[in-house]
Amino acid sequence: MIRRIACLLPLYVTTITTAVAQWSDSTHYYIQLSSTNSINRANAKSAYLFNNGLRFSIQKERVRLNWSNNWLYGQQDGSKTNNDFSSTFDANFYRPDKKLFYWGLANYNTSYSLKIKNQLLAGAGLAYSFFDTETAYFNLSDGFLFDASSILENDLPIHYQTVRNSFRVAYKFVIGSFIVVQGNNFYQPSLSKASDYNIRLTNDISFRLNRWLSLKAALTYNRINRTDSENLLFTYGVAFERYF
Repeated sequence: MIRRIACLLPLYVTTITTAVAQWSDSTHYYIQLSSTNSINRANAKSAYLFNNGLRFSIQKERVRLNWSNNWLYGQQDGSKTNNDFSSTFDANFYRPDKKLFYWGLANYNTSYSLKIKNQLLAGAGLAYSFFDTETAYFNLSDGFLFDASSILENDLPIHYQTVRNSFRVAYKFVIGSFIVVQGNNFYQPSLSKASDYNIRLTNDISFRLNRWLSLKAALTYNRINRTDSENLLFTYGVAFERYF
């Protein structure tokens, strides 16, 4: 069932994209492709990570739709360490002042390193932007997510469902039109069991070479406490982005 829903997400996004494209000329689009990697080889030992992402956004005056995908693959000394995929669709519905808005989200994950066979998160909540300009953005959001997961707990397959609180800190700062620092950081505890929580931290810095190409370094930390698994990743590479 989870795999079926995940497969339907791209179709759902395509349908919404077609509908939004029929709006007025004030509709804006954004696409970003990124490839950040880490390679280390010394004394006949090697380790590498390939981290590839795709993000697509559609924005009108009071609605913004985002679809992002990320695939991470890594090996160390010939053994697989990471094979992690995430796909997220979210929608933001803004009030006239654009500071307080409503959000809805659907997220599918599978992760070798975090012992997640399948995970579907879906829910909604509120967010408030303290700053929202071209050079400064700082936002706090909170809401509730339904979590349907298939994981490995003590190396045994477990299927479970729970409701999580999802608290997020998001920011983006542009320094001198050349340096961009941004991040999305989540804390997601279960409402039924305090020791069952997820932490997802993603922060990066980009150095713009021109309007569409940047050098990028990213630091990512994930912890799934129920599986007692975590990863800390540092990668670097390039990012292509285009507004139209």
